[in-house]
Amino acid sequence: MLTLEQKEIKLGLQENWQQFSWLVLVTGFVGGMVGIERTLLPQLAEEEFHIASTSAVLSFIVAFGITKALTNYFTGALANKLGRRKLLIIGWLIGLPIPWILMYATSWNLIIVANILLGLNQGLTWSSTVVMKIDLVGEKNRGLAMGLNEFAGYLAVGLVALLTGYLASRYGLRPYPFLIGVVFSVLGLLISTFIIKDTAHHVAVAETASDDKLRLRHVFRDTTLFNRNLSSITQAGLVNNLNDGMVWGLLPVLLSNRGFSLTEVGLVTAVYPGVWGFGQLFTGRLSDFVSRKVLLFWGMLLQGITLLLLAGAAALNQFIILAAFLGLGTALVYPTFLVAISENTNPGQRAESLGVFRLWRDMGYAVGALITGFLAEYYGLLSPLFFIGGLTLLSAMVIKFRMVSGRSSAN
Repeated sequence: MLTLEQKEIKLGLQENWQQFSWLVLVTGFVGGMVGIERTLLPQLAEEEFHIASTSAVLSFIVAFGITKALTNYFTGALANKLGRRKLLIIGWLIGLPIPWILMYATSWNLIIVANILLGLNQGLTWSSTVVMKIDLVGEKNRGLAMGLNEFAGYLAVGLVALLTGYLASRYGLRPYPFLIGVVFSVLGLLISTFIIKDTAHHVAVAETASDDKLRLRHVFRDTTLFNRNLSSITQAGLVNNLNDGMVWGLLPVLLSNRGFSLTEVGLVTAVYPGVWGFGQLFTGRLSDFVSRKVLLFWGMLLQGITLLLLAGAAALNQFIILAAFLGLGTALVYPTFLVAISENTNPGQRAESLGVFRLWRDMGYAVGALITGFLAEYYGLLSPLFFIGGLTLLSAMVIKFRMVSGRSSAN
């Protein structure tokens, strides 16, 4: 039975536009916290800490990916018990020291510590804002909602990556580029504490109208392996972030080795998440009308082909064009992942299922960095592009032949 307060709750983007807009802004701050690292950390490792090994340089992505993945899972599992808003606030409290550590770290181990904190921050804040937006909008316009969410987050990643590259070229790698993170973390905490409201009542309203056939017997196992749709989406999420982890760590090193300036490196590394972020304004909405399976297949296929072509790029304009295509491929899948997971789960289990999906998806960062480091060390900088590009094409085939269109009943 719904309480009187719950009966007054209405689901929908228009009905909840004010809270939704604040959550979009907060997601932008969350993405910006990653953006401050996107261009600079590989250069920081080589120039200030004199780390030449590719695998050692990529250790910060491994630390970030594992921490964020595990935090995603526990955020999903605890969302109904502790409340989304509390987890969001905790995430921002953890985020406060990150830019200060990056500015003044005297050893690479402290950079690793900052990335462990960043993984905790991202897992708590991004997961909470995703689930809260889904809670607010209900089934209608869910794709648009996720497109707006991911647009804000990844456009911020791209813009901040571009800005930090520019600031570093003018004022040096530290401390000024990282001051942006101080602003983001403080504003994110203030808005989450004093403006954002919890969405528990919206979940209760959605659950009363849900399809019990979507209730999973075991959320972790079904999302990971046994439900045809959920497991297909999950493997694609892992591979998507696996190749993103490679691009994050490898692309700045590859461009530097080709003789490009720090500003040019910042431009290329900003185009990819910039197109990824901006494109989701359209692909998120598209997922409300077009088969999720179709979007996921073509998105993964485009990513795989682009990664293989990147191995042959030489001129700056070639890198820019391919970075844009990679961003487009990722834009096709990223909001669609979240919409498709939500579509195939009961509202009462949605946060937990999203947590499991995001566990495996963001574990891809760590796996991608480890594979990239190993292959680059022993087989050259281009070998990860060939291997992971092929793996991404294989993931597209799993979507093509295992996933079914529409909802897949729980097994």
